[in-house]
This record gives sequence, structure tokens and C-alpha cells, in this order.
Amino acid sequence: MKTGQTWLLILVVAAGVVYLAFQWHGATWAPHQIAALAIGIPAFCLWALARLQLGRSFAITAQAKQLVTRGLYSKIQNPVYVFGGIFILALLVYVWRPILFVFVLILIPIQRRRIRNERRVLEEKFGEEYREYRRGTWF
Repeated sequence: MKTGQTWLLILVVAAGVVYLAFQWHGATWAPHQIAALAIGIPAFCLWALARLQLGRSFAITAQAKQLVTRGLYSKIQNPVYVFGGIFILALLVYVWRPILFVFVLILIPIQRRRIRNERRVLEEKFGEEYREYRRGTWF
């Protein structure tokens, strides 16, 4: 998929999310909901872009198919986790059910363990190339 098509797809899905939010919630918006949409929609778009840039390297379990270092991955080691986490937080702020924030407390250690596993697998396969990549990126 070409970059222009990718962005178009992401923006169409984001517009659909906004439309559904307006249909579901109506005309009265609380400040926390506006903030959640303002943060959540860009986070979703960046998460989707990161997922698409990962391409065939995407896997549920830690695998070292290819070292992806282009796009968002040129600056952030784990953009799927970063923007996915921000999106989930935005959703929780939008619905504002404080008990649901327990979900984040459970999710954080799970994601940290997944990141450690991925780092180990990538370092085993790509060695110094991966270590150099990590030195030049954030998180």
C-alpha cells in the first residue's frame, strides 16, 4: 500500500470513529471527552501507521523476521506500544469510569514483558545492528 493510500485509510477510519462518537454521545461534551478525542484520534492514527509500517514483521509473539527502522520506527523503537497505550488511555478518559484504569495497571507490566522479549529476540538475531538502532531511538 502506498503512503498516500495508507494515510487516506487511516484518516477515513479516524473520521468514522469521530462520527460514531458524535452519534453515540450527542451534542453535550464534557472537557475530558474533548481532550480524550483530541489525544485519542492522533494516537489511533499513529498507532495504525506504525502497525502498517511494521508490515510482515508483525507477530503476536516475539519474532525476528526483519529489523524495521523506517518511518516512525526510525525515531521510536516501539511506536505500536506507545501510541496504542496512549489511545487506550484516551478511551478510558473519554468514558471516565475510574475502575477501568485498573486495566492500565495490568496492561503496563504485560507490555513491558513483551518489549523485553522482543528486544532479546531482535538482539539475538541482529546483534550489533540492533544495538546501534536502539542507541539512536527512543523507548
